[in-house]
Order: sequence, then C-alpha cells, then structure tokens
Amino acid sequence: MYEYLLRPILFRFDPERVHDFFVWFGERLGNNPAGRTLVRTFSAYRHPSLRTRVAGIAFENPIGLGAGFDKDVRLTRIMPSVGFGFMEVGAVTRRPYEGNAGRRLVRLPDDHSLIVYYGLKNVGAEDVLRRLPALQANGKFGIPVGVNIAKTNRADIKGGASIEDYAATYRMLGPHFSYVTLNISCPNAQDGCTFQEPHMLDGLLAALSRERKYCPAFLKISSHLSVEETDAILDVVARYPFVDGFVVGNLSKRRDRLVLRSPRERLDLLPQGGISGVPVKDISTDLIRHIRRRTGGRYALIGLGGVFTAEDAYEKILAGASLVQVVTGLIYGGPRAVRRINKGLAGLLARDGYAHVADAVGKGVRA
Repeated sequence: MYEYLLRPILFRFDPERVHDFFVWFGERLGNNPAGRTLVRTFSAYRHPSLRTRVAGIAFENPIGLGAGFDKDVRLTRIMPSVGFGFMEVGAVTRRPYEGNAGRRLVRLPDDHSLIVYYGLKNVGAEDVLRRLPALQANGKFGIPVGVNIAKTNRADIKGGASIEDYAATYRMLGPHFSYVTLNISCPNAQDGCTFQEPHMLDGLLAALSRERKYCPAFLKISSHLSVEETDAILDVVARYPFVDGFVVGNLSKRRDRLVLRSPRERLDLLPQGGISGVPVKDISTDLIRHIRRRTGGRYALIGLGGVFTAEDAYEKILAGASLVQVVTGLIYGGPRAVRRINKGLAGLLARDGYAHVADAVGKGVRA
C-alpha cells in the first residue's frame, strides 16, 4: 500500500515537510499505548536467529534506524514498535543549530536516493538532556538507543574549541545512551570532515580518552574513503582503546565516484549536498569488507548505505557488519520495510545454515 498508493502521493510534496510531518505523527503515535500496539501488530517481526550481542549490548535484531532521521530525539517510543532492533538519534551538537539555509533535501527517485544538506540541524544537547525523562520508561529506552554527536556547525568553533565542543556533548549525553557515535564525517558542515584527517582525529581521541568511558564508542566515517585514507584513520584509532567500532558510512559528496542515473537538472537542485541510498551501497560494503579484513574483526562494525532489502543487509553482514542501519530505505520502502528486511534476513540465515546472525558476520571476507 505504501509503495503503490501512499508514496506516489507523498513524493508530490516537499520532502522536508513530509519528513517533519512523519516525525510529528510518529512522536504522537509513540506517546499513545494504543498507537504503539497498532504499529507493532503490523510491523514487528521476531526470530531467535536475529538476536545478537555487539559491544556488550543485547539486540533483538540487527536492523537499526540510522542517524539523521530522528535528529531531535523524538521517535524513541515508536521505533521499537516499527520493528527496529536499535536506533541512532541525532546528530546532536553542543549548541543548537537551525541548519543550512535554503533547500536541504531532494529526492532522486531514479537512484532510490536522496540529496541531503541539513548541515547538522538539531535542537542541541541541553534540550535533549532536558527531555530524556519523558522519552524513557524507568530510565530506559525500549530498544538500545545510540546518540550520534558532532561538532556544532559554526565556523567560529575551531581547533581546541572544536574538541571541547565534542567532549561537552559526550559528557552530557554519554551516560544516558547505549552507545555514542562520534560523527567525524558530516559532509555538510562549514569546516568539512576535518576530524577524518589523522592529526585532527588524534587530538580528538586523545582528549576523549581522558574522559570517563560511559558506554561503547563508535566513529562514523565517510563511505567514499580510499584505502589509503581509511588505513590512516585505522592507524590512529589503533592507539586508542576508547574506540569500539565504526559506523560505515556517511553521505557521499564525491559524485564522480558514484553511478547516478538522475538527470543533471535534478542533481543540480542541490549541488552541494551529500548522496544517500543505492548509489553508496557498494562502496559502503567494500569499505566494511576492507576494515574487517585489515583489522581481523577487532572492531564492531555498523553498516549503513543503500539498505533496502534483506539481501542488502545480508551483504553488509557477510562483509563484516554486526549491525545494519536503514534510513533512505525506510523513506522509499515505508515502515513495513523493517519487517520485510528482518523476515527475509532470517530466511537467508536459515538457507545458509547459520543459527544466529552473529555466525554470518564476516563470512564473505577472504583473508
């Protein structure tokens, strides 16, 4: 019904306004017990083979909502009913930011993709911290919830102030979430992905390593990194046990490396934005496979980019991802996409003789 009836209607309207409406509607459904039950009836799927434990955290299934969908932490009560095994909120920054000016979201239906240019729009860490009691039941979320944190998108925050900006958000929110993801790869910030540069990353991790370790910590990196760029990051991270894993990977602005079918006039509607969805699927999976091979499974990997089907998720798991996130696939596939992916994944595991999803992680990587 969503794909053939509702989506064609929704895609006639401005994508940011549609997204804002669904966040508003989802928040209200989540605050209503009957609404949560109704959504769970149609969307949730459970199977013993999907249960897993990663970085000491138990997950009912390995399919999560990626950061960027619930920027302001408003959907934590409804997403367990949608069927997600976990979710990542944010990116949240120390100070609020209204987002980049002008158009910020463009659909690319020919590519099953989006162009995104929000620029770390969010309400800020203090607002999130203030609302946490209302978002949890007895101090807990219904599923593991990670928080994606980034540097406030202001050009006047640089150098040591940038590191303290990260650290302040980590101190405020780290104690309240299942894991923290350090977003060092947002392509739409004013100062770019500077913390993917080895010397900047070294300074950031040195500072955070002096903080109390509240929960597992991941680094979110770009999907389009070269082997050399990735290895340079891995060499830095190897010196800091603070890092437990990676989220691979973020939006890509390197359009010359992507196979895009959309007409030029469509792409030019937002020439400075990052690309999501199907065009980044294979480069993300290749990067997961490289990190798994180079590190021998030392780090937990969360795969993100172009996951629309169970087969897409399974590819990333075989490449080395213990968990998989969905964002664009939810927008194109609707809320029942999560059920389809989980159900299909259970079938693929059974077909290949794996009793649990953890048994399949990295099995497609040759030494």
